[in-house]
Amino acid sequence: MAFDYKKEYKKFYLPPRTPGIVTVPSMNFLAVRGQGDPNEEQGAYKQALELLHAVAYTIKMSKRNPPEGYFDYVVPPLEGLWWQEGVHGVDYTRKADFHWISLIRLPEFVTKAVFDRAVREAMEKKQRDFSRVEFFSWEEGLCVQCMHIGPYDNEPATVAVMETYARAQGCEADFGPGRFHHEIYLSDARRCQPEKLKTVIRQPVRWLP
Repeated sequence: MAFDYKKEYKKFYLPPRTPGIVTVPSMNFLAVRGQGDPNEEQGAYKQALELLHAVAYTIKMSKRNPPEGYFDYVVPPLEGLWWQEGVHGVDYTRKADFHWISLIRLPEFVTKAVFDRAVREAMEKKQRDFSRVEFFSWEEGLCVQCMHIGPYDNEPATVAVMETYARAQGCEADFGPGRFHHEIYLSDARRCQPEKLKTVIRQPVRWLP
C-alpha cells in the first residue's frame, strides 16, 4: 500500500476544527514563488501549480527507474505560504498584494540530485521551462493550527479563533523572516463545493516571556 503522509502524520494534516499548538519539524518541498491574486485566470499562481504537479508526479513515477530508497507514496497535498508587505498576517481583501510560495512535500528519499533529475525529465517530456521550481528545505517550528471548513474568504473568522486560543496558551504571533501564514489544501477547489472545502490553517507563534 502506498505511503500516505496525510494518514501517517495526522497531527499535521488532519487536525481538529478546534485550535492546537504544534511544533513542525524540518521538511523538504518542491516550491514555486510568486506574487499576485491566486484567483487570476491563467495567472502566475495557476501556472505555478502546473509546474509543481508536473515535477511531483515525475518523481512519483520514478519507480520505473527508482532512486535509492524509493518507496511508493501518495503525492502529498498542495500547500501555500502567504504574506503581504507591511501586513501582520494576511489581509484577504487585498489579494493582488499577495506574495506566496506554493509547496508540495517531498518524500524523504528525494535528495537534491533526485530533484534535479526530475526537473530535467519534466522539461524533456513537457518541453517547458521548469527553472522556477525549487528544492526548498524549511523548518516551520512552533505554530497554532486548526482545520477550516468552508470558503477561503471565510478564513479570517477561523484565524481570529486561533489567535485568541494562542494568547490563552501564553503565545503571541511570530510573523517575520521564514515565518508565514500557512495553508494546506485537502480539497480540490475545482471539484468541491466551497462550503465543504477543507483547509489546514497554520500560523507562527512564540511563547510569551
